Amino acid sequence: MNNEEIRSLTTEELRERIIAERDVLQKLRFAHAISPIENPMKIRASRKIIARLNTELKVRELAEKN
Repeated sequence: MNNEEIRSLTTEELRERIIAERDVLQKLRFAHAISPIENPMKIRASRKIIARLNTELKVRELAEKN
């Protein structure tokens, strides 16, 4: 998911995607703790997606206040 796709989402869709990505990240972490997953870079990618989503949400919240 790139920044253009993130910007095209509505605020409510952003919140839903953040919740969904956090669930994915939690499942990846549990799976990796039990037995190493095939591609541990998925954990890093998931964290970065969450950060991008949170950043866009924060930008929109600040734009609403101003």
